[in-house]
Amino acid sequence: MVPLVLLVAALLYLDQYQSGLLQAEVQALRQQARIFAGALEESAVKEPTPSQPVLAAALARPLLRRLTAPTPNADARLYAPDGQLIADSRVEEGPGGAIITAPLPAPVSEGPLLAAVGWLYDRMQGLLPHPAAQPVVEADTGAGGLDWAPDLRAAQTLIAEAGKGEVPPYIRRTKDNRLLVTVAEPVLRSRHLIGIVLLTREADQVVNSLFAVRMSILGLFALALALTVIMSVYLSRTIARPILRLALAAERMREGRGRTGAVPEELKARGDEIGVLAKAVGESAAALWARLDAIEHFAADVAHEIKNPLSSMRSAIETMPRISDREQQRRLFYIMADDVVRLDRLISDISEASRLDAELSRITTEPVDVAPILATLAELHEATRREGDPHVVLEAPPGGLVVEGVEGRLVRVLRNLIGNAVSFSPRDGKIHFLGRLTGNTVEIAIEDEGPGIPEAKLERIFDRFYSERPEGEAFGRHSGLGLSISRQIVEILKGRISAENRRDAAGAVIGARFVVRLPRAAVAR
Repeated sequence: MVPLVLLVAALLYLDQYQSGLLQAEVQALRQQARIFAGALEESAVKEPTPSQPVLAAALARPLLRRLTAPTPNADARLYAPDGQLIADSRVEEGPGGAIITAPLPAPVSEGPLLAAVGWLYDRMQGLLPHPAAQPVVEADTGAGGLDWAPDLRAAQTLIAEAGKGEVPPYIRRTKDNRLLVTVAEPVLRSRHLIGIVLLTREADQVVNSLFAVRMSILGLFALALALTVIMSVYLSRTIARPILRLALAAERMREGRGRTGAVPEELKARGDEIGVLAKAVGESAAALWARLDAIEHFAADVAHEIKNPLSSMRSAIETMPRISDREQQRRLFYIMADDVVRLDRLISDISEASRLDAELSRITTEPVDVAPILATLAELHEATRREGDPHVVLEAPPGGLVVEGVEGRLVRVLRNLIGNAVSFSPRDGKIHFLGRLTGNTVEIAIEDEGPGIPEAKLERIFDRFYSERPEGEAFGRHSGLGLSISRQIVEILKGRISAENRRDAAGAVIGARFVVRLPRAAVAR
């Protein structure tokens, strides 16, 4: 809409511009008519009686022609107060009394294109409101051809009004698009009205100036229209259509017809905001499908893990009525009690794992110093240690291991790793708590002196419900979710957790090591 608004504003301003040009033309023409009237008053008057001066036609005609000669596009006529024509600047007597009429200049042809532009512009301008200005009359040419003088009625009106004071100009436009301005000035002698001069001139400067402005406005309008169309096409191809393609990709993903590859690669390769949006949509889709796949696998694993204790309980219940030995019945009761405890522990761990993501996404992380946490856990273990349990050796600074995290969840990770180390440590062995700062990373390690981890299972031990327990431990005491929950917490905190085996100088396995790496907090608390 901006080009159209600018065009309308320019047209309204042009109307005022035209009025100003016409006013200047009228003032110049009126001044010229006053000069004509003054010259006629001084040089073309005869006085039959002192109180009755009259104009002499024989003197007025040549004088009027000489006054008008420097202005070829003007026509001057001198009328008596009763309306009788006395002199015409275009009429002179030839040899033998013949009447010769000087031709008026022919209009300059604008060409069909410029004429069409002028016609269209005039129609557009006619639809706009115009401020009060001199009226412009549409006039026909005279019966004998082109005649710039006003028609008889207009001339009579101007003559009648000229004796009463300054007469408003008479402005008209001919069919050949010429703008003519006529002014009337009285010729006074000793305060007596002895004639009226009607001076008509073509306002060609006004027409030419208006036409030049018209062409400038239409040229600017054409340029603005072309730029608008080009920009519209450009914005459509670079913004509207790519966004529509992203919307269609999202629709396909919603309907399950597309997964991570639903977003076109050419949109992701763009270096502008559309490319950023396409990458974000693609990454969100990938994360969403990964979460859905994880939920499906988790649901399948949960069903499988819960089915085992339920199957054991069902077998015990079905077997019990068939046996009469009380000792065997008591053993079946113990089996069912262990299965109930196992099932309760399994459901509790499953519930915690399922709500962990949502809980951590709502919790705001804050700087947490891990060194005091390690010291507290070491003291707590030593204080509650039973005979034969391993000892804890702390090798960490008293402070300065500050990470961005959630204190309660970090404690849960460390307790899981400590519990795992205690399970695999030999009697009266040692567990090492190691904490150090490496660049922008805080590294925490839990080392034991147990049998280590099979090389093929260093990553698998973090899977849900996977359990690799030491020999002699009662079945079902662990759900297999501890290390999986620990990895889930560490990754949400933008860290990494890994497992490896400790080896001596000869390469023999002397224990296991779990390492947690978390980004260092930017501002220490």
